[in-house]
Amino acid sequence: MKNFDVSKFENKAAAFEAFDDIRTSPEGAPTMGDVVAARFGRRDLVKGSLAVTAVTATFGAAALSAGRADAHAHGGMRYVFDEIQHGVDETHHVAPGYSADVLIRWGDPVEADAPAFDPQNQTAQAQSKQFGYNNDYIGYLPLPMGSETADHGLLCVNHEYTNEEVMFPGLGRQDNAEFAGMTQELVDIEMAAHGGSIIEIRKVDGKWEVVPGSRYARRITALATPMDITGPAAGLDRMKTSTDATGTRVIGTINNCAGGMTPWGTYLMAEENFHGYFWGELTEDHAEYRNYDRNGIPGGWYAWGRYHDRFDINKEPNEANRFGYIVEVDPLDPTSTPKKRTALGRFRHEGAESIVNGDGRVVVYTGDDNRFDYLYKFVTAGTFNPDDRAANMDLLDEGTLYVAKFHENGKVEWLPLVYGEGPLTEANGFTNQGDVVIESRIAADLLGATPMDRPEDVEPNPVTGKVYVMLTNNSRRTPEQVDAVNPRPESRFGHIVEISPPNGDHGSTMDDWEIVVLCGDPNVEDVGAMWNPATSDNGWFASPDNCAVDNQGRLWISTDQGSGWARSGTADGVWALETEGDLRGTGKMFFRVPIGAEMCGPKFTPDDTTLFVAVQHPATDGTRNYPGFERDSTFEDPATRWPDFQDGMPPRPSVVAITKDDGGPIGV
Repeated sequence: MKNFDVSKFENKAAAFEAFDDIRTSPEGAPTMGDVVAARFGRRDLVKGSLAVTAVTATFGAAALSAGRADAHAHGGMRYVFDEIQHGVDETHHVAPGYSADVLIRWGDPVEADAPAFDPQNQTAQAQSKQFGYNNDYIGYLPLPMGSETADHGLLCVNHEYTNEEVMFPGLGRQDNAEFAGMTQELVDIEMAAHGGSIIEIRKVDGKWEVVPGSRYARRITALATPMDITGPAAGLDRMKTSTDATGTRVIGTINNCAGGMTPWGTYLMAEENFHGYFWGELTEDHAEYRNYDRNGIPGGWYAWGRYHDRFDINKEPNEANRFGYIVEVDPLDPTSTPKKRTALGRFRHEGAESIVNGDGRVVVYTGDDNRFDYLYKFVTAGTFNPDDRAANMDLLDEGTLYVAKFHENGKVEWLPLVYGEGPLTEANGFTNQGDVVIESRIAADLLGATPMDRPEDVEPNPVTGKVYVMLTNNSRRTPEQVDAVNPRPESRFGHIVEISPPNGDHGSTMDDWEIVVLCGDPNVEDVGAMWNPATSDNGWFASPDNCAVDNQGRLWISTDQGSGWARSGTADGVWALETEGDLRGTGKMFFRVPIGAEMCGPKFTPDDTTLFVAVQHPATDGTRNYPGFERDSTFEDPATRWPDFQDGMPPRPSVVAITKDDGGPIGV
């Protein structure tokens, strides 16, 4: 298996998308395409919106009516703000009557002894104490713990990946197999810029500030943060390396995309595209070949393996088995050791949002952000104790991991990934539960899970009890591969699925599902999007990625089109989407990022008066495709210098705090 050559791609984000073209739906994995085709005819399915509407109407009419009834019971749901317009330029935009203030930027101090940011003289030591790169997930923990404080708390922020071309002076793009400009010092800076940041924040005179010298302040990095490996994979021979004979200790976490906050106040970091950090080559007779091939290892996207043996699979063939998990961190104790919770499975985790079930068990939803991969949930064996935080700290080590199989009759079945059950036996290469979680994808293949259109954030709605699944896109799906829950071939702009557990029971193994909206411009014929007719010209969006739910149970969606925004003609941002009542499927545009950026986050304070969002990789994605910006951004010549707009200062990923000018709740 050879390294994936990314030199021909515009940037890492574009390579992330193109890499998935290597694999299609797993051989033999069942799809509902034939079943749906039998009901509607293959030709009808590929015609666009008419067929999609027929599918949705057939499978979801009853649930839609119920949703409208629920909306009226809640007094109706309506976003009240004047939306902004589609477009692309060098800065951010927010709805009138709101302020969007930069709270913290790449390189700003996190730990008390962090030096001031000097982009011309970066060091790994400095970056290990400064805010990391490409902020993604944002979690908010009120202080004191257990309160609903909305003006004082901790922000827990993931740092997903790095863009060397706009980080380092004189370097240019390094997305190629040679990495001619990279040195160990630059690699170590990159590794220190990955991971997460925990900062204390406080609202002063209506504006948010970082509390300097906070006792909670912490940087978690890929370079130097030790972590425990827990759960069923811990201690297995295939988890052991030359530097860890126990198979229970690993250094760092990588590609932390979305995440979650647990009911007991810990911070979950989801390791997504972990495969891209490894290089080398395994022969087909190697014990890990099947496992690594299914996970796309090695990706060869970074030069780390040149200077750190653990990222070279020929030198450390087990190291990649130690990544691709959910990492749990206690933000209240900066001396605590983060834990990789292997019971939740190993794949390209996008998020880890949880809800306490009616019986006290905790359910964590997570998607595998890859074309034709799966949706999962984990149900703890133990129950949450609201009066004893310590009793909850290891809940994520024991429970059942499930994968979703969507049926054409509007039901979704959750299939358990349990060793010894069904095909998960020694005959298929599994000798214990640790093997099952390490090879979660292969286990899900064997169980017949439904291949999805890149399941990203999965958010349970505590107000309605429903669950929203962001399906970003899948341009690789052919007409023969469409099915009821993924109804569009070559889906460039994604869709959103709503899951309704019976009686709000998130531990159920059979739920209802329906499509809320097919994304993209409904006025473009080949998109065939499905929106409420009340949606304005600015209310449609493309490629839903992350989302948040406010106290009224309404959905706020951030988007990630990659370089595909050039096709839609608008930058990424935040849209409000009605999910109940007569306005169901109606969107409104609330916030827009600068050129080349992706919209991440979002996270509300407990009273909805602040919406935190993360602007990731400004100036990078798709800039060569937009009039007036036709170039690949570099440190010296970026498409935008957001947010500082100072000569010599590169673009800086940043967290933004959005507040209403009158101090009231967002969107009301």
